[in-house]
Amino acid sequence: MLFPGSVRLLQKALLPVLLQGQARLVEECGGQRAKLLACDGNEIDTMFVDRRDGPDPRGKTLVICCEGNAGFYEVGCLSTPLEAGYSVLGWNHPGFAGSTGVPLPQSEANAMDVVMRYALQRLRFAPRDVVIYAWSIGGFTATWAAMSYPDLGALVLDASFDDLVPLALKVLPRSWRDLVTRTVREHLNLNNGEQLCRYQGPVLLVRRTRDEIITTTVPSDIASNRGNDLLLKLLQHRYPKIMADEGTEIVREWLEAATPAEESAVGQRCPLEEGWCRAALGAFAGDRDPPFPWSLGEDLPAEQRRQLALFLAQKHLQNFEATHCTPLPPRPSACPGACDPSPTPRPSPTPPARRPSPTPSLFPLIKSLWFLYPPLR
Repeated sequence: MLFPGSVRLLQKALLPVLLQGQARLVEECGGQRAKLLACDGNEIDTMFVDRRDGPDPRGKTLVICCEGNAGFYEVGCLSTPLEAGYSVLGWNHPGFAGSTGVPLPQSEANAMDVVMRYALQRLRFAPRDVVIYAWSIGGFTATWAAMSYPDLGALVLDASFDDLVPLALKVLPRSWRDLVTRTVREHLNLNNGEQLCRYQGPVLLVRRTRDEIITTTVPSDIASNRGNDLLLKLLQHRYPKIMADEGTEIVREWLEAATPAEESAVGQRCPLEEGWCRAALGAFAGDRDPPFPWSLGEDLPAEQRRQLALFLAQKHLQNFEATHCTPLPPRPSACPGACDPSPTPRPSPTPPARRPSPTPSLFPLIKSLWFLYPPLR
């Protein structure tokens, strides 16, 4: 079942927890609950926490949260930006808790559309002050919003994927391959990668290094994580000359590095001159904000294209050493290994996962990409 959160039996079991979470958001955080009427007649249950009048400048940014297939705003990924000090807007999928309808791709898109119009027209946030943050299957509505509202400030996709078909084939018999592919394409076509490539703004992907849901083999096989394919599709669309041949090859090597030693070996084969990479990309962007895809790279030697490709990959993807359902901390100081400078991996019965790089808090990572987007500087 693609959206188990719509099963009434599960919702009944979770009801006490959902009510408690809703009460906490209203009583402790000043949350404002609203029911929005989508164009298909579905009522979409939302929760808004406004921090624009607070002392923290992060409150001026609205983070709209798109939950997973069994997530609810009452107890879901909304807590990450909320605890980090942002204004937040959460909503429940059609058929989840206080929302009506059935969670199919078109009703999901309709729900996201009314949520976006609510944020921009009723709550009066400027598009550039809105960040879409999605977890797992929420990447579908998030990329739909980014595609449909191209002036949004940024997009953060956590533990998401490029295409539903490979994940469906993973759990169903091989003899059903043609039937599964046709059914998904016709009725459940969650084409995140295609939608993402139609957005021009800053994108940050968070990849779980032990993800048991969006890998197509086993959780420890980081090379089969479909977040890799999402990143490759994004970079190949935006920077086709840089990602030609050598560029794609080095990014694949980096994505498939399962241990710190393997990642270090990639760095030794392609040492980065970060200052040069930033200058080359910034100079091409200039003040004109050229739309993607860019032609940068067509006159560069292979080694410089490799450097730029690896630099862009590392700027657009952040690792989080965790499984699929581990809540993302509001600040990576809480991420296992995120700020640990030791090169020695923690003891583990399985090969050690790649360690996230030391970073500031999650959402400000988006600002490290702003040199590519002159209007955001």
